[in-house]
Amino acid sequence: MLEITNLSKFYSERTIFKNLSLKIEPGEVLTIVGPSGIGKTTFLRIIAGLLPANSGSIKLDDELLDISGHRLNAKVGVIFQDFNLFPNYTVKENITLAPITVAKKTKREAEVEASQLLSDLGLSEQADLYPFQLSGGQKQRVAIARALAMHPGILAYDEPTSGLDEESTQRVATVISELKQKGVTQLVVTHDLAFAQTIADETLDFGHEVNLG
Repeated sequence: MLEITNLSKFYSERTIFKNLSLKIEPGEVLTIVGPSGIGKTTFLRIIAGLLPANSGSIKLDDELLDISGHRLNAKVGVIFQDFNLFPNYTVKENITLAPITVAKKTKREAEVEASQLLSDLGLSEQADLYPFQLSGGQKQRVAIARALAMHPGILAYDEPTSGLDEESTQRVATVISELKQKGVTQLVVTHDLAFAQTIADETLDFGHEVNLG
């Protein structure tokens, strides 16, 4: 379970959000909606350890996460809006890099798991391709596979359907639903209300339900 208590973020005199509290149960999909520039992505990046919070706490599976912004929270798998795939690595290499270098798995172990993830996400035929050879929807699924390879406690998506066509958007929705069935907890920042309604167990409207100061 992800439990956030009284989380606040501000820059100088500008408050981004104040005393934000919420819980996400295991296997639940929470979508965060609201207009651009309101603080949704900032919130996600704090959970991931990419930005500091000014106060509050974040607990994942009874473990307090770092909110200093000084190090990544390894238990949070982030799927970035622009995918952040390594352009000079193949699809499979993008997925195996962190398990080998960070989790210290053998190359064989990492490749076996990567092959299974690619199969699960319908990408087996793209394993040896490079990111520039993929569609936007395929890049999104590779980014999901890369995050899953580190066995995170929660997946956090930043605008996962941005720039995708209707077919690719539906495929991402299907992947999120399938992961939910497997018990994966997911946090999805999106401006697409129809997409949010399709995948969400709960929705947090950043423009109306969060204290923005």
